[in-house]
Amino acid sequence: MTLEEIAKQKKCSISTIQRLFKNYLNNPPTPQIKENNNCHLIIDGTYHSDFCIINYFDSDLKHLQYFEIAKTENYRDFKLSLELLKSAGLNIASITSDGHRELILAVKEVLPGIKHQRCIIHVQRTAANYLTIFPRSEAGKELRKIVRDLHRINNRQEKNEWVAKFDYWNFNHREYINDRRRSFDSNHLYTHSEIRKARSVIKNSLPNLFYYLDDPKIPKSTNGLESRFSYLKNNLRIHRGLSKRNRKNFLLWYFHFKYK
Repeated sequence: MTLEEIAKQKKCSISTIQRLFKNYLNNPPTPQIKENNNCHLIIDGTYHSDFCIINYFDSDLKHLQYFEIAKTENYRDFKLSLELLKSAGLNIASITSDGHRELILAVKEVLPGIKHQRCIIHVQRTAANYLTIFPRSEAGKELRKIVRDLHRINNRQEKNEWVAKFDYWNFNHREYINDRRRSFDSNHLYTHSEIRKARSVIKNSLPNLFYYLDDPKIPKSTNGLESRFSYLKNNLRIHRGLSKRNRKNFLLWYFHFKYK
């Protein structure tokens, strides 16, 4: 809706609407951290244009406990935000994220020993992208079928069966996976690097992939948070002319009205 349309609807001048918007942007609300003694936190970065909104969403209260605007997802901002939430009295029981390396380091320092659930959908999507939609090799076809079932695991038995299939795949295709070729500079490179990357994504995630089976309150993916911010991105595109300061103030008001 344009300023002209808003002014017409409210039966006032455009300058009145502009003054109202300016007043809001100059007087943003303070983020409200709600008390929760057993918080299951989803952390995810939403990228837009030249900045990233790092979101800290309380899955239990359905409340955005905090957010930070940064150039990229980085260790410093992760660490400072987690320390802020911790000092505010928020008792974080678990974290679900896409496993960004900088976040993993920050969580280990600020919240040592906490359950850090790796987003199953992110692992599945990343591995599938390396394998492509139609893998040419038998090893690639088999691994894609295994990856496709990852999000369907709902209990320990299904998890054990899935891990057994993955382990068998590793054993059965070990020669193919470890095959090397000689490059022009005489280095020996792995022939099937994309399959190895897909395997590495799964192997590196496995220790933190199934915490949700022991505690159903732990979200197994960040998808719920991602869907909540699709509408926000559309609004930011409409208001892309805002300065960096006003963008943050706009977000403060957006989250205030959405989660109050």
